Amino acid sequence: MSKKKGIIRLVVLLAVIAFVVYTAVSGLGSDRSGSLNDISLGLDLRGGVSITYEAVGDVNSQDMSDTKAKLEKRVQDYSTEAQVYFEGSDRITVDIPGATDANAVLQELGKPGTLIFCTDSSDPEGTKVMDGNQIKDAQAGARSNATTNAREYVVNLTLTSDGVEAFSKATEELAPKKGRIYIMYNGEVLSAPTVNEHIASDTCSITGMGDLEAAQTLASNIRIGALPVQLQEMRSQVVGAKLGQDAVRTSLMAGVIGLILVFAFMIIYYRIPGLAASIALVMYTAFVIVLLSAFNEEITLTLPGIAGIILGIGMAVDANCIIFARIREEIGAGKSVRTAIDAGFAKAFSAIIDGNVTTLIAAGVLYFIGSGTVKGFAQTLALGIVVSMFTALVITKNILKSFYAVGLQDEKLYGKTVYTKTFNFIGKRKLFYSASGIVIAIGIVAMVVSGVKGHIFNYSLDFIGGASTSVTFNENYSVEKLESDVQPVVSEVTGDNDIQMTPVTGSNEVIIKTRTLTVDERDALYSKLSETFGVDESTIQTENISAAVSSEMKRSAILSVIIAAIFMLIYVWIRFKEFSFGASSVLPLLHDVFVLLAFYAVLRWTVGNTFIACMLTLVGYSINATIVVFDRIRENLHTNKNLAEVVNVSVTQTLSRSINTSLTTLIMVVVLYILGVTSIKEFALPLIVGVICGCYSSVCIAGCLWYDLKNALDKRKAKKASK
Repeated sequence: MSKKKGIIRLVVLLAVIAFVVYTAVSGLGSDRSGSLNDISLGLDLRGGVSITYEAVGDVNSQDMSDTKAKLEKRVQDYSTEAQVYFEGSDRITVDIPGATDANAVLQELGKPGTLIFCTDSSDPEGTKVMDGNQIKDAQAGARSNATTNAREYVVNLTLTSDGVEAFSKATEELAPKKGRIYIMYNGEVLSAPTVNEHIASDTCSITGMGDLEAAQTLASNIRIGALPVQLQEMRSQVVGAKLGQDAVRTSLMAGVIGLILVFAFMIIYYRIPGLAASIALVMYTAFVIVLLSAFNEEITLTLPGIAGIILGIGMAVDANCIIFARIREEIGAGKSVRTAIDAGFAKAFSAIIDGNVTTLIAAGVLYFIGSGTVKGFAQTLALGIVVSMFTALVITKNILKSFYAVGLQDEKLYGKTVYTKTFNFIGKRKLFYSASGIVIAIGIVAMVVSGVKGHIFNYSLDFIGGASTSVTFNENYSVEKLESDVQPVVSEVTGDNDIQMTPVTGSNEVIIKTRTLTVDERDALYSKLSETFGVDESTIQTENISAAVSSEMKRSAILSVIIAAIFMLIYVWIRFKEFSFGASSVLPLLHDVFVLLAFYAVLRWTVGNTFIACMLTLVGYSINATIVVFDRIRENLHTNKNLAEVVNVSVTQTLSRSINTSLTTLIMVVVLYILGVTSIKEFALPLIVGVICGCYSSVCIAGCLWYDLKNALDKRKAKKASK
């Protein structure tokens, strides 16, 4: 490429990146489409109410569809952006962003309700004309009175065929004597219009409304009618808008600071390639934002989703580290910078593809098995992986070639690697195995001891059921003061002394865990906390989870890891055409899972709704790192048949990539932990351990396991052949 073409290409690339960044920040058009403001935010970021209901008893699909339809009508009165969707065959989840009176929503939304049209309010069942299921629609409207020409407000009803027949019969009897039809909901009279004429059609109007608001209220009450099935609350979450805003602000700040630190590291360590990667990383971040905006109807950004994006930024560096390590090796082998760039990208391609596909498998399992915020995390993680491959293999490559073309050709600007010493990883493998075994054994002992006392882990409500209330007090409370001042107040409302209160380090926030609370108890608790301690009720966040949901969470956590491991084993087995590679890639990730479980057990970290996401992120991250090592082992086997030497050389050659990728990912996760809100901290802290453990297992365990397994299989094969 000539210098002129290099300048043109570089200018075009920078212009494209600038356009994407502008779109991500400011958007396009009056609706600012493509920007941060156009992304669909989950309830944990916007505030609002989320409720999951389960049908009581045996129900059919038609009943559930009717119930969903009527709930959709009900939620329209709270928010036009509310969503109602099925979870399985007998559950319905309702999300209402921006709901201000959360307790009122919880109180009213799931009521079975009984809407009756009758001729005697003292005996509604005995004089029933029809019920809510015979009303197709009810809408408020306005028209001119035919006699006075004055404007009047009405409610226009549309009846079903059954409703027409029943209503015709009743009005035919009532019209001559100007009788009334009482419209009653749960025993309360909503309206009692006089029947002026016989009505035999499928439409009619209720007149005499005082104003439009009265007409709209009556229409709404008639429209929501009676739910076809009885619902029980399985899980509910109330999030204050202020909490959501704080989560967005702190997460964005963490992302910006983390990006700057990663840029600094990449440029200092990798020089010109690091600068190219940093520019591509800007493109990556902006492109993810634009895509989230473009798919805002399919992808809802949640708090774990933000964590997935920020984690993805750290992992996006991985492909660049693989490529740059290859380029340095090629320069160290005596090749020109230009040839080394082409060879670096070519030789890194298979490792990048295989590593990212295995992580996509983890994201896929999360998406299909998980729900709610976990599914949102899986979507953003998968999106980040695909975009990171594109930016590394296309954007970084073109920027780097353009830099070379404009005159940045000195090999000192790219660095070179000459391997003079190989570490004996195989010789130290017993030490590595022993260290891992000790950590896992400590974890198992901690689980057994904790299991005797109660639960083997410090389960959150997601796994044991109950209510969790997050309260931000006006001062910092010690554990002793919480027990003496706050616990009696909570106990007075709940009538129960089994209360756990955990202060959040570095803030005035306290997590109060109790038995499952009714809506009235929640309302009373909010009022009591506000009255006694001056707490701002709008900042209180409550979550109710039934025991049935919690048991499902446990099953899905175990199932998701097992399924992910099986699919990864099959993929690696097929790609590397050897069972020893597949098995020895899955064993290290299971090692990482058990090590992380040991930390959960010993340090009593909370096992909550992000636990599954954390575990599968670790699984995907760990196998990604292992694939890079195995890719090098497969390559070196073509020129060297000494297995121990191949492993030692391969791990040494990929060591800088393993450390640097882990370091950049750690930068993002640590910043996320320092600046993040409580739920983000619960996600970030285990990931810090997971990233370190994943690096350790890929460097010290994976290659050694492959060596032992390969030798065992070869000996077995030779033994069979000799018979």
